[in-house]
Amino acid sequence: MNEHGFVVPGLAAGWLVSSFVLTSLLVGAAIYYARRRGMLDQPGHRRSHRIPTPRGGGIGVVVAVFICASGALLTLSSPISTLVVAGMAAALFLVALVGWWDDHRPLPVWPRLGTQAAAVVLFSFTLIATNLSWYWFPLLLLAGMWSINLHNFMDGIDGLLAQQIVFVAGALGCLAWSVAEPALAIGAGTVMTAGVGFWLYNRSPARIFMGDVGSGSAGLLVFVFSVLLWRVEPSLAWAALVLSSAFVTDASLTLLTRMTGGRSWHSAHREHLYQWMVRSGMSHAGVDARYLGWNLLIAAPAAWWMASHPEAALPIAVAIYVMAAMLWLVMKRRCLQRPAAGGRHVAA
Repeated sequence: MNEHGFVVPGLAAGWLVSSFVLTSLLVGAAIYYARRRGMLDQPGHRRSHRIPTPRGGGIGVVVAVFICASGALLTLSSPISTLVVAGMAAALFLVALVGWWDDHRPLPVWPRLGTQAAAVVLFSFTLIATNLSWYWFPLLLLAGMWSINLHNFMDGIDGLLAQQIVFVAGALGCLAWSVAEPALAIGAGTVMTAGVGFWLYNRSPARIFMGDVGSGSAGLLVFVFSVLLWRVEPSLAWAALVLSSAFVTDASLTLLTRMTGGRSWHSAHREHLYQWMVRSGMSHAGVDARYLGWNLLIAAPAAWWMASHPEAALPIAVAIYVMAAMLWLVMKRRCLQRPAAGGRHVAA
């Protein structure tokens, strides 16, 4: 951005293109690395794929966003302080590190959660150090931890999480642009283009899976950029929340039903709606299309309307989540009434 406050097109485009190219190159390298190290997800009764498939491809997204999103926020004029950008980068490093470790050698649940919590606390403290009230800290911790883990839970079939990251990051970027925050828009845009670079490898049939390094980091990035948008324009918080309504509803209601049924909340399972849809005979691409349909036909128009009419944002958000919950119940019941297709199983 120059001294008159206009975005330098070449610099902005450079960050967006660099994020895509870097992700594409690194994911290609990750396939080779995973095969050499034996990092392959084997087919099984809790998995949806039928051949051994490399995991850990999310490392490409992490590295690209670490460089390009941070670079965009630092080199384009932005109200977001250098301290907050550093906090974002450090938090991303921690979440990616514990995920990368887990992809190589499975870790117990508590060390993973502890590292994730440390990452969210670190990022939250940078916000508090830049004039955010302390009373927001518990909510930030809860929201950050849930975003990291719900995106991990929702990474169970080809292409679903990748397309969600493309949609949410792109929409957050559009919202930021609409309130004259181009640096934040381009920063979110680098997450979107990184997601596109990964999706090309992860769409059905997937050549590589995101792994914990990518799924947890994706959840952190959705949380971070939603919070940054809220910080620059508080009225957009509800719109940002609606963008993730498909994932939040599926993950939250599934967790709730498991906990109320006395089942372990953190154990691997195949009870999310997207998993039941695959088990009932839908293809991965077909399930992806239905989630994308919700995003494009319901969540995106609602977010646009909420941004245009902030006084109606809260009731619209409540209505969207009620609608999503009702649809989840209807679709879950319909899936349960269908026999499993050919004995296929899916994993969490």
